[in-house]
Amino acid sequence: MDFHAFMYVTIGRRKELERGMAGKDPVLYQRMLDEIAEYARLCNASGWSGFGIPEHHLQVEGFELGQDPGLMAMFLGQHAPKLRINQFGYVLPTHNPLRVAEHAATLDHLLGGRLNVAFVRGYQARWFENYAAVPGVKSTGPWNRKTDEDAMNRELFEECVAIIKTAWTHDTFSYKGKYWSFPPDGQRQPHTHPVYLSYGRGVDPDGTIREVGIAPRPLQNPIPVYSGFTHSMQTSLYWAKEGGKPIVMASEMDFCELLWTRYREVAEEHGRHVPRGDEAAWGGYLVLADSKSEAEAWAEDCLWMWDTWSVPFGQERPPLLIGDVDTVSRMIENALKHVPFREMFCLFGQGILEPDRCKKTLELFAEKVIPRFRG
Repeated sequence: MDFHAFMYVTIGRRKELERGMAGKDPVLYQRMLDEIAEYARLCNASGWSGFGIPEHHLQVEGFELGQDPGLMAMFLGQHAPKLRINQFGYVLPTHNPLRVAEHAATLDHLLGGRLNVAFVRGYQARWFENYAAVPGVKSTGPWNRKTDEDAMNRELFEECVAIIKTAWTHDTFSYKGKYWSFPPDGQRQPHTHPVYLSYGRGVDPDGTIREVGIAPRPLQNPIPVYSGFTHSMQTSLYWAKEGGKPIVMASEMDFCELLWTRYREVAEEHGRHVPRGDEAAWGGYLVLADSKSEAEAWAEDCLWMWDTWSVPFGQERPPLLIGDVDTVSRMIENALKHVPFREMFCLFGQGILEPDRCKKTLELFAEKVIPRFRG
């Protein structure tokens, strides 16, 4: 089994966040980079398989500062040359999908073929609607579920995925959708250029641009695609058709059992054979210490952050992998009794916890837990 660490790129401790506007503090940001680099090196040298980050912007409060899908991934990749780097993920309705395809393909080369990506719909309205790539699209969450806003977001998202997958696998292509058209209708070169005609493809002698293509192609064929962290059956079954892997952070094992079963059924209906254990990944929030009571004490600020920051967005607490080695191992064993999985993603207290506690969590897990689940 592969185990991945995941952080929210949190700039500081609880007291620093509670002072307000922590995200603007360059001193805290530099300290955070030093700490992140140390965690990446630690994971690289132990039994971890990957390290991941999200995309969020305009985070002046400092709770999540993963504001560039690429820069932080490259930073992690430099400090962890053996790990998979999980860019989880591109919030597609806020991007030009052709740009995302090119960006991810280039990043895959820069990381030597170690990139995993997730494509997500976006739930934080403040930054989402300031960055939206299509007029009128809204973020999605409990406040607008099963509304026209939700439907538009999903429709645009799925169109973006189709464009990206096409761009990765075709030298040149054209696409005409509801929201995006590549190339734009009627596009023509404003001047002649011999290179396009002699050495490329997609441009006619009269300057009409009929097809476009990204360069380079990804180094991996294909780049592994995930759904990001999801509790949505609809989203998971969409990825069953499209070949992406959901990451399900849910404690409700009846729901997980149903999701795993339906994913396999839908995948097979669409001609995809999915090996047992590859239907989805599972995970939770990891705080590991020498004793259960010590881990629970450390976790207090982590849970404060989750309840203060994530719950108002409609995100319930993930499975809480909090305790000593035996306690956490039993939690994973229990999940495996219900659903098979080959990958596990562990949020940890980066930023909100002092470095010694984060390092203890990551080290103990690598030394004492991971070997129990690797044959």
